[in-house]
Amino acid sequence: MSTLTARVFALPDLGEGLTEAGLVQWLVAVGDRVAVDQAIAEVETAKSVVELPSPFAGVVTALHGEAGDTIAVGAPVLEVAEEGGAFEEHRAEERAGSGNVLIGYGTTERAHAGRRRAPRGTVGVSTPAPPRSSPSVVRTGPVAVRSPLVRRLARDLGVDVRLIVPTGPDGAVTRADVLRATVDQAVDAPASVSAPARPSSDDGGSASDLIDGLVVARREPLSPLRKAASARLGRSRAEIPEATVWVDVDATRLWNLRDEIAASGERAPSLTALLARFVLLALEEHPVLASRLTADGAELVSFEGVNLGVAVDTDRGLMVPVVPRAHALSVAELDEALREVADTARSGRVPPERLSGSTFTFNNYGALGVDGSAAIINHPDVAILGVGRLLERPWVVDGQLVARRIAQLSLVFDHRVCDGGYAASFLRRLVGLIEQPLRAYGRV
Repeated sequence: MSTLTARVFALPDLGEGLTEAGLVQWLVAVGDRVAVDQAIAEVETAKSVVELPSPFAGVVTALHGEAGDTIAVGAPVLEVAEEGGAFEEHRAEERAGSGNVLIGYGTTERAHAGRRRAPRGTVGVSTPAPPRSSPSVVRTGPVAVRSPLVRRLARDLGVDVRLIVPTGPDGAVTRADVLRATVDQAVDAPASVSAPARPSSDDGGSASDLIDGLVVARREPLSPLRKAASARLGRSRAEIPEATVWVDVDATRLWNLRDEIAASGERAPSLTALLARFVLLALEEHPVLASRLTADGAELVSFEGVNLGVAVDTDRGLMVPVVPRAHALSVAELDEALREVADTARSGRVPPERLSGSTFTFNNYGALGVDGSAAIINHPDVAILGVGRLLERPWVVDGQLVARRIAQLSLVFDHRVCDGGYAASFLRRLVGLIEQPLRAYGRV
């Protein structure tokens, strides 16, 4: 007769040195039967939201964590009971303390296979928690860490194995011990330098937690996406000596001629697509703004063409998906590509490879209802163009005050690669294309 064996699925590195992921939602529940490669959860990485496939087939017996939790790479995600006897040999080795810990998270048997939720903000571990080791007590004797995988996990997570209380039946440190110590370290570290703990309110704050005389309403960790954006924007501000030039442009003719610019039988392109196409045409004559500096700042790398980054506002924060080789697209193709990347970004389904590789960034923040912005360059680009609202405003034409559709263009550039005259020349060329769109008709 076949027996059920429990398999533990640990969060893998989903690419680019991932150390953690945010749990967005479960796609399965305890008791569900899953197949190999079936999506079991949605997780948010530093790039986007991705589906996590199960490496096992069987019945889900436990889920670790709830929506909103952060799970570290190497920590358990869920457990699956599968039929078969081969796995029992490995469990027998674990119980014997052989040190061949290649599957699962420890060398102790679980008290039960039922689901056990972890508190929000921590990683769930189904084994009973042993007493926490005191950070002030360091064992000087030998520590039994028999599995190289366990030792490597401790090293990668920055945990001193001498501080870990082992739970293996033969005194060995298990992977579960390392993961538990990681959580304890994360919890204890800030507590050691802060005031004594106070009763917390239900919304994550504390009724008696005061900062500069104000009660803290709540505390919430940054999402992986927001952390990644913070790191990139912070690096941009720290490394790039940026400068800004801006100009108002009369886009009335462009507004009125949209339908005429469309090819026969095709829908009129969006204003964003037309503006992006004119940006690409202006970059042909000003390629420095679509180049890159080497890491040491010693060389300027120019390209034949442009990978266009497009700033998109989403529920999870700002994302910049990339339209590769955008210079080779017609205005109709560019319109379709821009709609596709915007929809995909807002749904959280942008593949990680589509969120890097830009050589110039275009930001139509007018869609957010603002006229201008002191934008931050999207590192490693050297320039970003912003477009504000296109509004009817009083404008002087041939000595007469008339209503025209005016927008503000703002170019932020890396002053190391060019000076203000070059940047102004780019803007003048772009203004000419926007104000006289039919002159570029054969090229859009």
